[in-house]
Amino acid sequence: MSEVSFTAVRGVLFDLDGTLIDSAPDLGFAADQLRSVRGLPSLPLEAYRPLAGAGARGMLSVAFGITPDHPDFPGLREEFFTNYEQCIHDQTALFPGIQELVATLEHRPLKWGVVTNKVERFTSLIAQRVALFANAGAIVSGDTTAYSKPHPEPLWEAARRLGLEPHECIYVGDDERDIQAGQASGMKTVVAMYGYLGSGASPKSWGADAEIYSPLDLLKLMGLD
Repeated sequence: MSEVSFTAVRGVLFDLDGTLIDSAPDLGFAADQLRSVRGLPSLPLEAYRPLAGAGARGMLSVAFGITPDHPDFPGLREEFFTNYEQCIHDQTALFPGIQELVATLEHRPLKWGVVTNKVERFTSLIAQRVALFANAGAIVSGDTTAYSKPHPEPLWEAARRLGLEPHECIYVGDDERDIQAGQASGMKTVVAMYGYLGSGASPKSWGADAEIYSPLDLLKLMGLD
């Protein structure tokens, strides 16, 4: 843990997948359907989970071992998107402790919001289905601004919507791009070590101000427990 103080924070921004919600089962299922219709054997959820935070790019890399520069990638991505839209909230759930964490923030009261690279097409569906998001002060998707993380603009946009300066905010995420965006924006950064993190990732090398191993650890960090 860093020596940075989190007690004077006025707002908390969260990444979505792997930080607030566990969407890996639905993302993995959508990708595995692509394999099934092509006569390929199913892969276990454990194969998909580490890269769930990388969306289509991550899921297709697991399912087919391809990258975005592969000629088949655009078509597979659209097919994946169609599958995911149909199952987007079948198995997705809040991580244990998130409900209590957000309730505590709201009670203080502290402002909170979401900054995700998930495009609005899918973010809006999640927000409609999960009551927690009705009180979010900002929900910024990957296509809300001209940039996505690791660029800081989405975080700045969220801070503007909360009516806060970046230095008054914490950004919590489970991907290196989250920490890069938070650092570039001037926000305090926290790694959600319970999240997806990426395959072979080394979160301790990302330079975040702190790490949490469960959502409620954030309350301890902020002196709110």
